[in-house]
Amino acid sequence: MDVAQFDMSRYLSVLPLFSDLTTLERENVAESCQLRRLSRGDMVFRVGEACESFQVLILGQVKLYVTSASGQEKVIDLIGPGHSFSESMMFLNKPYMLDAQALTDTLLMEVSKQAVFGEIQRDPRFSMHMLAGIARHLHRLLRDVEGYALQSGMQRLIDYLLRDVPTGNMVNRGVITVSLPVSKATIASRLSLTPEYFSRVLHELEAERLIEIDKREIRILDAERLASYGAH
Repeated sequence: MDVAQFDMSRYLSVLPLFSDLTTLERENVAESCQLRRLSRGDMVFRVGEACESFQVLILGQVKLYVTSASGQEKVIDLIGPGHSFSESMMFLNKPYMLDAQALTDTLLMEVSKQAVFGEIQRDPRFSMHMLAGIARHLHRLLRDVEGYALQSGMQRLIDYLLRDVPTGNMVNRGVITVSLPVSKATIASRLSLTPEYFSRVLHELEAERLIEIDKREIRILDAERLASYGAH
């Protein structure tokens, strides 16, 4: 992608947070945005750094995580293209409370706090879009907590594999290929599973002829059976 030719205002127009703004309003916001390229392993931000913007991922994959005093890492979220992150921390007016790292070569847009607050002052309706975005993140985190409390590790992994398959449309779907966007260890941490348990469950599902594993590609052979297997 030619960053020099990238139209930030046009890109903002397809994001739910900014789609209702006028062209002039989006251009005003875009003027204060910055594109940032990162290589795999680069940090987007670290715990304790000042939060002066939120990020929109254009290309790549970003991991949000916390690290315990003993050095153990817990993945909080995996961010894909078209999604934003760190809005809530920006409104708290506090430093970042977690780390963010690029898992692949990444291109993101940083939307400055100044631009967001300025737009809210010009049009208070814009704050509703920001609140809706934060509420979506909260809803997803609440679903995660529910899963950790009420679902087995097997169920969490199966739900992850079937996350893009419509619940009422699993019959006779044929083979469905799921490409894991990051390493199995990273996904295991995201699901609050150990890498060893994650691998053991995958191999159990493969032994049951529910899936086939080819490195980072998982072929779901029978989505309906896989879903019901997780309910056992």
